Amino acid sequence: MTGNLPKILVVDDEIDNLEMMEGYLSNEYEIATVSTGKEALEKVPQFQPDVILLDILMPVMDGFQTCKILKTSEETKFTPIILVTALSGKEDRIKGIEAGADEFLTKPFNALELRSQIRSLLKLKQQHDLLLEERDTAQK
Repeated sequence: MTGNLPKILVVDDEIDNLEMMEGYLSNEYEIATVSTGKEALEKVPQFQPDVILLDILMPVMDGFQTCKILKTSEETKFTPIILVTALSGKEDRIKGIEAGADEFLTKPFNALELRSQIRSLLKLKQQHDLLLEERDTAQK
């Protein structure tokens, strides 16, 4: 993670959801918001988020497709993704797991649950980043 605050990219086609997430998280994290899967794919390389909150139900490219693309990319395959969705069926969770999602959050969600999932995934990402750093140092 770079900078002082961990970075979170929020992807949702509903402006109210983007504002709500930003309100919940902006005190603890650097937040960037986009409203489509395509915008998310364009934003990720420059923003380099530590966690991505990704809505599933979006026009053109849904969250499943966006997640799958991010998880098959060498640069972003270890970036934690939380699928945020109104869908709660078992099939949707399976589809999300197959796309590479790390966690699920069902709308309407609890702010405490959101924060704890983010903290948990950030710990894992920090450990992963540290291992890569140590490996790279050892190879020099």
